[in-house]
Amino acid sequence: MADIAALTALIEPEANALGLKIVRVAMFGGASDPTLQVMAERPDTRQLILDDCAALSRRLSEVLDAADPIEHAYRLEVSSPGIDRPLTRLSDYDDWTGHEARLRVEEAIDGRKQFEGTLAGVDGDSVLIETRAGAAKLAFSDIVQAKLLLTDKLIKATAPLSPEGADKILQEG
Repeated sequence: MADIAALTALIEPEANALGLKIVRVAMFGGASDPTLQVMAERPDTRQLILDDCAALSRRLSEVLDAADPIEHAYRLEVSSPGIDRPLTRLSDYDDWTGHEARLRVEEAIDGRKQFEGTLAGVDGDSVLIETRAGAAKLAFSDIVQAKLLLTDKLIKATAPLSPEGADKILQEG
């Protein structure tokens, strides 16, 4: 597998040059069908339109072809993080405070590896989450996977940015 930190260091300046912010860089699939996934967003809208995907894909294809950082053939996938987005940066937990999320840690904490509940922000380098079992404070470095959960509240919060919200705005306008 390719070094994700090195790939991110190569990809991030290209996204920034287009006014985009990287959400996640990851390699998926096995040796037989590897995919380099790049999730990005516009900082002002937290979304990515098709034209942005195409522009970033073209730019990354050129840079990746020239640098050749991946030893084998792979597919490049450029996408928006979507509404039920992954949480990959510490700042994401503050940005989405009050919304429901599912977090998974590598090593069990109090017998649990998965925490589901309402995000309560951050405290230093720790993520705060209110679960049914009570409040939990998880070191950001211990979280291996996290994503927002699709709820009515999240849909309403992102409605002006989602296709459904855009349609509603057009109908009302």
